[in-house]
Amino acid sequence: MKRILLFLATNLAVIAVASITLNILGVGSYITAQGLNMSSLLVFCAVFGFAGSFVSLFLSKMMAKMGTGTQIIDQPRTAQERWLIDTVQELSEKAGIGMPEVGIFPSPESNAFATGWNKNASLVAVSQGLLDRFSPKEARAVIGHEIGHVANGDMVTLALIQGVVNTFVMFFARIIGYAVDSFLRRDEESSGPGIGFYVVSFIAEIILGIAASSIVMWFSRKREFRADEAGAELAGRGDMIAALERLRAEYDAPSVMPATMTAFGIRKNGQGGLAALFSSHPALEDRIQALQAHR
Repeated sequence: MKRILLFLATNLAVIAVASITLNILGVGSYITAQGLNMSSLLVFCAVFGFAGSFVSLFLSKMMAKMGTGTQIIDQPRTAQERWLIDTVQELSEKAGIGMPEVGIFPSPESNAFATGWNKNASLVAVSQGLLDRFSPKEARAVIGHEIGHVANGDMVTLALIQGVVNTFVMFFARIIGYAVDSFLRRDEESSGPGIGFYVVSFIAEIILGIAASSIVMWFSRKREFRADEAGAELAGRGDMIAALERLRAEYDAPSVMPATMTAFGIRKNGQGGLAALFSSHPALEDRIQALQAHR
């Protein structure tokens, strides 16, 4: 229920932001008697494309907390929680960012994530499984990796990239929809788009969106290498490599780590082709080799 309500609230927010912005810009319909008004269409698509991306970014902390069941640590109650707070504070100061919110989510998997639209008001969370099984140095390296994402501004960067991708997906989908609809209705005298425009645009948007997501994933993989390097600088290169080695070992032990883990980037070499093209993280072997090459 919460997921559905959040989905509806996000879409309403996108519609509201887009409508207000379009009115301010004075952009009306992008379909005229002469055909498509490309300028109006591009602005329309940019507003909706970036609105959707940035509304999701601004809601990312709330969505992450709800989706993972993360419990924020306001006052540490255990030695483990105190260690986690102290470690995040130490590495955040070293990275030059504000102290993030810190949380633990109830998962047996070794996992962690960072999110938030502002590097000085972010969220860093780790799974209970990671805290239980990783050594303090390995866990510290994982936290350094996540703080590296925050310090590098990766959430905002990917939101911008997603906004550009959204814009052009919507733009070309509507051009395709208009072209197909015009061809199907070439003998009709009525003006304006028919049902074919909306159907074809919708289908084209899905197909183009899937294809274009590979661009976003490519950027995401590049940012993972940068976050690994940041983790190495913050927590030590040897400990960062050891953390990735531990993750690889757990991935190879299905009883410990199911193949669904993705937040910290578990993927084997050998998963090539489309699986690699649409993966948000590089293979662990590639990440380890990249860190070892810079020793």
